[in-house]
Amino acid sequence: MTPPSSPAPAFGQADLSNCEREQIQLAGSIQPHGALLVLREPDLTVIQASRNAASFLKIGDDLLGKNLHDLGGDLADRIRPHLDDNLDTIPMAVRCKLGEQGSVFDSLIHRPPEGGLIIELEPAGPQIALSENIGAALKTLLPCTSVRALADAVTVVFKDLIGYDRVMVYRFDSEGHGEVFAEERNEDLEPFLGNWYPASDIPRIARDLYIRNRVRVLVDVDYEPTPLEPLFSPATGKDLDMSLCGLRSMSPIHIQYLKNMGVSATLVASIVVGGKLWGMVSCHHYEPRFVHYETRAMCELLAEIIATRFAALESFVQSQAELSVRRLEQHMIETIARDGDWTAALFEQSPRTLLQPLNAGGAALTFEGNIFTTGDVPGTHHLRDIVEWLDQKNPSTVFSTASLASEAPDLAAAADVASGLVATPVSKSPGEFLLWFRPERIRTVTWGGDPNKPVIIGDNPLDLSPRRSFAQWHQLVEGTSDPWTAADLKAARLIGATVRDVVLQFRSMRLLITQDQLNIVSKQIGGSEHPVVIADTTGRILLLNQAFKDLVPADEDDFESLEDLADCFRQCGAVRRNIKDLIERNRSWRGEIRLTSAENVEKALLVRADPVFSAPGHALGYVMLFTDLAERQAVESARQRFQESVLEQRRAMTMRLDSKADLVFRNLLSSVIENAQLAALEITDGIDMDEVPTMLGNVRSSVGRTAELLEHLIWHSTREAGDDD
Repeated sequence: MTPPSSPAPAFGQADLSNCEREQIQLAGSIQPHGALLVLREPDLTVIQASRNAASFLKIGDDLLGKNLHDLGGDLADRIRPHLDDNLDTIPMAVRCKLGEQGSVFDSLIHRPPEGGLIIELEPAGPQIALSENIGAALKTLLPCTSVRALADAVTVVFKDLIGYDRVMVYRFDSEGHGEVFAEERNEDLEPFLGNWYPASDIPRIARDLYIRNRVRVLVDVDYEPTPLEPLFSPATGKDLDMSLCGLRSMSPIHIQYLKNMGVSATLVASIVVGGKLWGMVSCHHYEPRFVHYETRAMCELLAEIIATRFAALESFVQSQAELSVRRLEQHMIETIARDGDWTAALFEQSPRTLLQPLNAGGAALTFEGNIFTTGDVPGTHHLRDIVEWLDQKNPSTVFSTASLASEAPDLAAAADVASGLVATPVSKSPGEFLLWFRPERIRTVTWGGDPNKPVIIGDNPLDLSPRRSFAQWHQLVEGTSDPWTAADLKAARLIGATVRDVVLQFRSMRLLITQDQLNIVSKQIGGSEHPVVIADTTGRILLLNQAFKDLVPADEDDFESLEDLADCFRQCGAVRRNIKDLIERNRSWRGEIRLTSAENVEKALLVRADPVFSAPGHALGYVMLFTDLAERQAVESARQRFQESVLEQRRAMTMRLDSKADLVFRNLLSSVIENAQLAALEITDGIDMDEVPTMLGNVRSSVGRTAELLEHLIWHSTREAGDDD
């Protein structure tokens, strides 16, 4: 690759050694099925135009220097009401008449970063049954209950909607490689389903533009680019930023890539989840094909809704893993109460409960010099080597790899059962980890062409081309396991947090059993981030760790018994009753309480109080653990803000439309909001709490973008050229 210090290649000047940085947004030309004008504001004078503009618009004279009002028709009047709108992110579409013959065009208006106004003009398309098409699509998409089912439904919906020969859902992995995850195609076409394509097929700069410009169309792979005149913008003296231009010419390298595949026309709709490019709906046609604005806008609208569904369904998968973790936690608590040995819950009674949340082949716990295992795990000496290696890496939460041998070649001997590793510390003591393993899976990955040979150079040094053969190329992958998913890692994090709590409780129990180890155990418990209180069978407090002392005012931390704690809480009467039940009846207590903190503000806490048994029915004392519920409160606040903002968006958008468009807008927006609210419920149910506000914010932004797209589309579709605005 070209060194980062070298200048980025200009549009059309890149080869495969530096195409990653080709300035494709500075194309300086358009596809000829439309025309482009650049206007100076506020006088709306044409300062730049595509070379074909005069002939395309059937205006005989040169357009440069002319005022938009002088071009005939009503375009100037049509766009003027929108000049105060935000035109920086989503182009506004209006239908207009232009030229002496009054030809009807769809015009898309936006502002480039350097200012001015870009107008793209295309032949006006026929009105479509907007409500019926979107409504039918939503009825197919919204009931899908899995990522796979949704992807399959997307390909069917898009193929029915736009009629391309092949429609694929293309999903990116963590390294940027893409998989054809779902496909709907004509029967005479070879299948691409399951094929992988290397990250280099879609350069980073193109991925960034796919996030800004959500739908891109190539009408004819054999088109002749129409240059802008003048080439450089008179406003800046530089290339015009065409990032949001639907007519923008495509990179010659991408054009050659499509020609190699035999593709004549494409439509690509971005699937953006959480601000990142999750994947694309990629549509191929084997002869030229033009898609009018309203159909493209529907594709963009559906892509937004689809992205919200993908986010929700992936969160739902994670919620199932979390449910398994909660069951495991309860099982450990019951085992401690009954047998005094929490490890039995993980490794003796029902070991699959530890393996299933991560789909692991084996698991191990290294704790206080002992090793506990279940399933297929490396030998003891290999396990100790792995733990020693992890101690050097010192992971704070969760470490994962699908290829342990590539991370640590000295550990390659364990690859048959431990190519994949997830590890989480269970305490701050060295050598104490919970480990999950996956075996090596020697598998064949089917690539669309050899990913290691992307460049073909002929006799002419300029004859650089993407892979010319798209025949399937099979790669044997060794030394790796199935990759760990985000849901796997979240499950590991949750189980690790639960086990760390149990370790605290277990060590607290040993404190009660062996008083002469108070100093040792006090250090282990005292350094915990969780507030902990330990008491004997009478309720006399034996230990308050520093985390608890930090919660309460300095003049109120001199407690002798558990009952003394009650006055710190707003619900002091209920706290006393629960403490009494704990001491007199050995009844565990779970609840949410509010504490007046050291900062003299109320803090919501989750309390977990349990008796510790040395034998069934014989309590040694009691352990109380506290968890800060600030994250949960943030989630509730985010949920409330989400609902309020969605309703506000509904009111604001509806007020901007007239009565003719209002009913259509209300009906369609109701489906959009229903989808968003369902996603919000699934997200708040199934993701780490600290991520919920961000996730809901992403859904809220997507709803806003979807509503804006819907408003543009309805505004456009309910007005014929010549109607008053």
